Amino acid sequence: MRKINFLSFMLATVLLSLSSCKKTSYSFGELTAPTNLVLVTTIAGVDATNPNGNGTGNVNISVTSKGALTYNIDFGDGMSRVVPGGSLTYKYANPGTNDYTITVNAIGTGGSISTISKKIRVFVAFQIPSEILSALTDGASKVWVTDKSAPGHFGVGPVDAFAPIWYSATPDSREPCAYDDEITFSKNANDQVFMNVNNKGESFSIGASSAFYGFSGGDNCFPINPGGNKQLIFQNATSSSTPAQSTRIQFTVPGNGIINFGTGGTVYEILELTPTTIHLRNIGIDGNSWYQKLKKKP
Repeated sequence: MRKINFLSFMLATVLLSLSSCKKTSYSFGELTAPTNLVLVTTIAGVDATNPNGNGTGNVNISVTSKGALTYNIDFGDGMSRVVPGGSLTYKYANPGTNDYTITVNAIGTGGSISTISKKIRVFVAFQIPSEILSALTDGASKVWVTDKSAPGHFGVGPVDAFAPIWYSATPDSREPCAYDDEITFSKNANDQVFMNVNNKGESFSIGASSAFYGFSGGDNCFPINPGGNKQLIFQNATSSSTPAQSTRIQFTVPGNGIINFGTGGTVYEILELTPTTIHLRNIGIDGNSWYQKLKKKP
């Protein structure tokens, strides 16, 4: 009788437990995708002269919508970021002028998503190594002159050479017009470098390039207009030089390209640079490699 009563008690307990169990319901709320998406991009420094920006790569991005809780922004360069608000400044780093498609996923309640995209074109200036920038401009502006006392301050060699194999000027042996030029390298707040040449009315040109500057005749001094303040375009060297021969950095001088003497070339590779000296290599219009040395103005 006791065993029967115990079994009855256990059965009643189980039935009571089963009757008290209820299924739990979960609710994620209403799924509402964001609406009225607007994506606005502003590339830093855009103007008539710089339609794709000032070279910093900075782009202000602003997204607005109705009902978004957060935004997932894909910048189109392999990078993305989740931001709670819709505004930020992003810096593109790939040098040159490149197209990017910015895609924004606006995330609403319950994980619902609305998407908007925009294509932009951004110019990013080459990032000049800090040691080059410092030595060339002293962080602001520096004046250079021909290092006329240095052997090889004028020189020439074959196109595949990185030294003046054929001719290397001895100290103070060239035309006076090549020795009075003052070359000023300066930088702005965006680390863009500019060059201004005061040639005192004349610059020296090799004979092969005199026609390039609008004159005729052999090696001589000509009333060449150096062209005012010019922004230089820096990049990694495109020659076959090695780090033992060169800094592997080059720059292009817009216009006629002249520095302290003219060869008809506009691209200069920096072979060596210290706070007080520069050694440059340039491929002239004659196809030869030309060399010039500058020093900080005393």
